[in-house]
Amino acid sequence: MDETRLLLCTDMDRTIIPNGLQPEHPQARKWFAEFCSQPQVTLVYVTGRHQKLVKEAIKNYHLPYPHYAITDVGTRIYRIVDQQWQPLQEWSDEIAKDWHGKNHQQLKQLFADIPELQLQESGKQNSHKLSYYVAQHVQHDDLLLMMKERLEAQKVEASLVWSMDEPKAIGLLDVLPRNATKLHAIHFLRQQLNYSLDDVLFAGDSGNDLHVLSSAIPSVLVANATRDIREMAQTQSQQHNTQPSLYLASGKNTPMNGNYTAGVLEGISYFLPAFRPLLTKMGAYCEE
Repeated sequence: MDETRLLLCTDMDRTIIPNGLQPEHPQARKWFAEFCSQPQVTLVYVTGRHQKLVKEAIKNYHLPYPHYAITDVGTRIYRIVDQQWQPLQEWSDEIAKDWHGKNHQQLKQLFADIPELQLQESGKQNSHKLSYYVAQHVQHDDLLLMMKERLEAQKVEASLVWSMDEPKAIGLLDVLPRNATKLHAIHFLRQQLNYSLDDVLFAGDSGNDLHVLSSAIPSVLVANATRDIREMAQTQSQQHNTQPSLYLASGKNTPMNGNYTAGVLEGISYFLPAFRPLLTKMGAYCEE
């Protein structure tokens, strides 16, 4: 166990924050916090939230404080020491290259005539993140294609990240530098900290996690994810030939239900069996 270490990268909303419709196991968050307190574990929150909302979530849901935070859907990385947030300028410099001199305001003007796009609040924007609300009924595939064509005409290398806010029943659309994704940010941090792929685990639940879930990074999809997301994650993993790197939490080999933090702990026990004695001692793992 002393030689085992883990870079634990997890989404927040509906992954470790139990703000979905499915029930949370009453002990899961406590066990998750206990696990993350181990010296072998480096905890990273990977979220669409901005810094203020991450801090609010940590306080309101009694979550463990992370060592790093990848925020704003991958456009910011912070190193956190004694609860002091230190932005990694190297990451900002890296992703700035993709927009080839275009700024946030210029890209906003590029889409100003599209009535289906409603700008999100100013606190949800930053220099490398242009974010919109889109009504649920809109054919978002056609919308994304039109936006992609406009970006390419301006020689802007961008990622268009679509997800759903299920409780509010509205679409969320982020325009980001091509490499400003959760996947690229995790790889960047992994390399900065000198972790191998086998020492990394990602946990997620939604559409903006799919690039990581279907990558070579060992990943767990928590059980409370929707059926559509489960099917998409499996399909994309097959397309990328990365099926061994994806685990679907279900409650197997645990006294829990696989939802939220219970699913994260289940994924840890699956990919990193060296941690099973610790999880067993906590009560979060049991052999068949």
